[in-house]
Amino acid sequence: MIAAVIPCYRVRDHILAVLAGIPASIQSIYCVDDACPQASGNIIEAECIDPRVRVIRHTTNQGVGGAVMTGYAAALADGAEIVVKIDGDGQMPLELLDNLLQPILTGRADYTKGNRFYFLRDLEGMPPSRLFGNAVLGFMTKLSSGYWSVFDPTNGFTAIHRAALSRLRLNTIKRRYFFESDMLHHLYLERAVVVDVPIPARYGTAGSSLSPLGSILPFLRGNLRNFLRRLVYTYYVRDLNIASLEFILALLLIGSGVAWEITQLWESVETGIAATAGEAVIGALPIIMGFQMLLAAIHYDTQNMPERPLQDLDRTLTGR
Repeated sequence: MIAAVIPCYRVRDHILAVLAGIPASIQSIYCVDDACPQASGNIIEAECIDPRVRVIRHTTNQGVGGAVMTGYAAALADGAEIVVKIDGDGQMPLELLDNLLQPILTGRADYTKGNRFYFLRDLEGMPPSRLFGNAVLGFMTKLSSGYWSVFDPTNGFTAIHRAALSRLRLNTIKRRYFFESDMLHHLYLERAVVVDVPIPARYGTAGSSLSPLGSILPFLRGNLRNFLRRLVYTYYVRDLNIASLEFILALLLIGSGVAWEITQLWESVETGIAATAGEAVIGALPIIMGFQMLLAAIHYDTQNMPERPLQDLDRTLTGR
């Protein structure tokens, strides 16, 4: 069964059209009214006659991530094999839903997501601030998640296979706008295969309450935390390899070099005698070597993305 989850918050003017456009290949639709002030759930129940649609209500607003997690849990409980996440604002190209599902249906991926930046022609007319903001957010998410080949992390047009979804601890995933980036982080820890699917950039009358440029600083803390967590879990808990050593050496070399340079600078200020060229080189050499080690470790990390889909692993383990 293929199910769809639609978080509903201030989508009164668009939700019925979105529901009408969902193709017959979707067997179940979970509309999560996230304490919507426009009573989106009531509107759906009163005006939508599609038997596939089920309304789930939150008594308090949990954010878009919280609404999606509630829908995921309901779809899993009902036995869904694949769950698609669709926004209720009408900005997602439902005509490309088959493209989103194909990598999962053919067993090549566990999770697929839209990428509005794949084709250059789709970037025409996009504000420079949005381009820059998404570029920075994209790089931060690559670093924190480990999925170096995916981009457009805030894109919410996604699909996930049960094999990956059932492994996630949904209560640990962030509830607000950071949840898409946090999802990628948790999927990497489970070694799920993620594939980008090109989609056109579409901005309807609903607009977007998420500013990529304004989200850089708020997202920085979460991405830094996820990067450190992924680093420890991937290279010092799950496995030990050459990158494990390179990260440690880079930290020691850069740290000792910086400490030496600070010490020499302090002594120069205290004594009024400038440090010699040789003393400066003593500190610069480990810093340079440390950066070389860091680059080597990052290069290893870019090649260490999951390759075997979890659904394939499950078939092997169960013999089905």
